[in-house]
Amino acid sequence: MTPEQKEHEKKSPRRKRDGIATYAKIALDIANRISNGEIPEGKRLSGRSLMSTEYGVSPETIRRSFSLLEEQQVVEVLQNSGVKVKSRSNALKYIAKHSNRYETKALLTRMRNLIEQHEELERELFDTVRQLIDSTERFASSNPFYTYECTVTNDSPIIGKSLGELSFWQMTKATVIAIRRDGSIFLSPGPGFSIQPFDILVLVGNQETKAVVEAFVQ
Repeated sequence: MTPEQKEHEKKSPRRKRDGIATYAKIALDIANRISNGEIPEGKRLSGRSLMSTEYGVSPETIRRSFSLLEEQQVVEVLQNSGVKVKSRSNALKYIAKHSNRYETKALLTRMRNLIEQHEELERELFDTVRQLIDSTERFASSNPFYTYECTVTNDSPIIGKSLGELSFWQMTKATVIAIRRDGSIFLSPGPGFSIQPFDILVLVGNQETKAVVEAFVQ
C-alpha cells in the first residue's frame, strides 16, 4: 500500500457517513460495470493492487469487495491468477438485492444525521439565549437607571397640570425625558408642559420609581 493510499485511507474511513462500508460500495459498482457490459463475462479483472489504485483504497478493501461478489457467483477469484467475471445475470441479481438496501440504509443514516444536527442547533440556540439572558441581567444589575414608559389614562388626576405644578421629580424621583402624543414626540419637556389624556411619558429612573410613577399618574 503506497503512502498516498495510506493517507487516503485515513481521510476516507471504511464506513462512510451514509453508513455503507466502502468495500460494499465498490462491490456494487463493479457489479454495475459488469451488468452494463463495461466489463464482459469471462474477462479477467485487474489485480487487487491495480484496482486498489483505481478506487483509491487498500488491496484488502478490494479483496473484501471481490469476496462479496464471489459469494453471489458474480465473479470467480482464481488462486494467484486474479479475478474472472463469471455471470452478468448474477451481477444483475446482486444489484437488485443490494442497491435498494444500500439506498434505504443511506437515507436512514442521512435522516439520523439531520436529527443530530437539529438537536445540536437546538442546544446551541438554548446556550445562546441563556448567555443573552445572563448578559442582560448583568447589565441591568450594573446600571442603576433604566428607561420605561407610563400611559396617562383619561381619568388621571394629573391631566391639565404641568410638570412643574405636579413637582413630578420631587414626588416620584423619576425624570420625564420625553412625552409621546398623537404620533409626535416632545423631548425634554419643561416644567410648564401640561399633561393631556393618553400622553405616554418616557421616563428614566431606578427600579423602584416605576411603581411610584404608576401610582402617582393613575
